[in-house]
Amino acid sequence: MPSLKEVRTRIASVKSTQQITSAMKMVAASKLRKAQTGILQLRPYAGQQQKLLMQLSAGQGDALSAFNVQHNANRVLYVVFTSNRGLCGAYNTNVIKQVSSLLLTAADAQEEADLITIGRKATEFFTKMPVNIVASYDELYDQLSYPKSAEVADSLIELYLSGTYDRIVFVYHQFKNAVVQKLLVEQFLPVQSGSAESGHHDQETEYIFDPSQKEILSELIPRILKTQFFKALLDSWASELGARMTAMSQATDNASELLKELRLTYNKARQAAITKEILEIVGGAEALKNA
Repeated sequence: MPSLKEVRTRIASVKSTQQITSAMKMVAASKLRKAQTGILQLRPYAGQQQKLLMQLSAGQGDALSAFNVQHNANRVLYVVFTSNRGLCGAYNTNVIKQVSSLLLTAADAQEEADLITIGRKATEFFTKMPVNIVASYDELYDQLSYPKSAEVADSLIELYLSGTYDRIVFVYHQFKNAVVQKLLVEQFLPVQSGSAESGHHDQETEYIFDPSQKEILSELIPRILKTQFFKALLDSWASELGARMTAMSQATDNASELLKELRLTYNKARQAAITKEILEIVGGAEALKNA
């Protein structure tokens, strides 16, 4: 049985850890409210934009040829969304495992696969791996804003239009609620026609363009793609906060259970020490009496 001092030290350590995890849970919950509001407000708008983009891709193929041309996909760029900090459960691990699997699949198919990392956890991990990291945008989470994300989206569009990459794919978590985050592998470019969710092509729609079709689409399509990138970024940010809040809540509960066990152990050790002292006193008294 451990000594009373050892048990007291462990109890103090667990209490300190419990205070930290409880504080981190409250901070994550506070930030999550704002992040959840942001992604829930943006998602319907981004969804309608995505639907419009798919309809345009199905019905206006000539005008969108630069954005929906299907290459041999010999060069693939994976955009990996993780967090800058840990203590968020399996959030980062799930993304890293998925990307590692995609890289192995690409190698088996003799495809060249590069990465763009968003989040220090992915940057730190894949820097040690034999894979080319084109760029890292870990600072995007420090101050989330559409203008900054639009700059990154512009660079992705340029990489595709210049022919540097045949396909650009996002790997990120889609926010469902504070407990559930769904890991997605989503193609950014080339633009897919039809409905990606329903699995069938939407009915082609004829549009009347004024001014010219080329002029409108050249401005509209990049805007839609920028919004899709910003949505993925907000989804990832809200998912990280939800995962951290859940992980810290579980850690706080586990600390409470551990404290109960340690207090029980402490009381047993204290009772044993008191009993030992009483026995020593009684034994000494009996020895003096016999003497």
